[in-house]
Amino acid sequence: MNANMPIFNEKNLYKHFIIFLIPLIVTSILQNLSNTINLILIGRMLEPEFIAIVAIFFPILLLLLTFIIGISTGTSILVSQAWSSGNTEKLNKIMGASIFTILISSIFIVFFGFIFSKNIITFLGVQEKILDNSILYLKYMLLHCPLLFINIIYTSFLRSIGDSKTPLIFIILTTTLNIITTTLLLTGFWVIPKLGFIAPAISLITTHLIVLIFLAIYLNNINHPLKITVKLLKSIRFDRSLNKVILRLGIPTSIQMLTSSISGLIILSLVNGFGINATTAYIIVYQIISYIQFPVFSISVAASIFTAQAVGTGKFDILEKIKKISLNINIIITGALLITLYTFSKNILTLFIDSPEINDIAQPLLYIALWSILFFGAGMIFSAIMRACGTVFIPMIINIFSVVCIEISCAYWFSSIWSLNGIWIAISFSSLCFFIFQVIYYNFFWKKLKIKALI
Repeated sequence: MNANMPIFNEKNLYKHFIIFLIPLIVTSILQNLSNTINLILIGRMLEPEFIAIVAIFFPILLLLLTFIIGISTGTSILVSQAWSSGNTEKLNKIMGASIFTILISSIFIVFFGFIFSKNIITFLGVQEKILDNSILYLKYMLLHCPLLFINIIYTSFLRSIGDSKTPLIFIILTTTLNIITTTLLLTGFWVIPKLGFIAPAISLITTHLIVLIFLAIYLNNINHPLKITVKLLKSIRFDRSLNKVILRLGIPTSIQMLTSSISGLIILSLVNGFGINATTAYIIVYQIISYIQFPVFSISVAASIFTAQAVGTGKFDILEKIKKISLNINIIITGALLITLYTFSKNILTLFIDSPEINDIAQPLLYIALWSILFFGAGMIFSAIMRACGTVFIPMIINIFSVVCIEISCAYWFSSIWSLNGIWIAISFSSLCFFIFQVIYYNFFWKKLKIKALI
């Protein structure tokens, strides 16, 4: 892998896209698998209420990740363009400025997360009997965030230069270690005591620390282009010009994620009003759907990286081809997953918790929600391509409008008519609108704009 070498070949673009995408999808699935297995272990080994305690952190984590993933998104675009254009000096500066921002952000997030942990849990409308344990679990999970954030930003560097295999290797290691340590901490082994519901949090802290150490050693041993060097370490500082561009690209993504996260918290608070069984059913459906959403996100990430590298090399004429390939793959992969989940929904739900009462609540929710993910994925692809070319504001506005003006308002309205089912109807309707608005802007406005490299 050499600088000035984009990850695609114009004659075999479809092939190169799939080769890059497959490890990306597997990585995304394995990332989610760790959370899912934790839920299954908790559901099987502890009381059902502990699933609600552990699952409460998912939307909170998404909220905390908003700025981090925004920075990662902005950085990925610049890294892709710098790599494909052969500008290795600029590449190190971009990475250094990003790492600096992530480190400072991690400190603030953990600090303020601890201070306002009780306020966050109370806002979610968590029932009194699990309130104290939910606050305790949140604090433990916050401690693993800095390690997670560094992992996120560095694996995004690797993907941006076309290396989707190394992140896959280390997510396999992460998932394996996490499953082993969570199981040991739940059951107790030799000198290891039973830690109950906080076991997943302690497991994640231990796992991410070990994996980051191994990642640094591995990259240096194989002489990877992005290995940790003295030059890179010296580049970890604030760079006004680079941080300005990173923030210009990243903040809109962060705002989108923040809007979605706040929406998730509001929706979860609404769901909590229907009782613990409804909350548990909602979280299980959320976890299952994420297995489709993560491949969808992977396709949009691949589309963004291919687009950014095409822009970096000045090959603007293949952007439309990248879009068509991405949409076709979304139909094939997402469509296949939807058919599978519709067919085996009852069996899949039983994997999470052996409670007919909860599964009877969850199955209709799953049926309502699944179809819209196909349209959500297509909308994400249009947004990713525009963002990789530097257009971030209008796609952000479309996302915010879909979430705030459609999803939240309709969730309250529809839930008053169709109860818990109405919440998922609102979410599905919002995804469809998101797709329609992105397509209209892309075809009738964005395609008329002039595209140029950002560095």
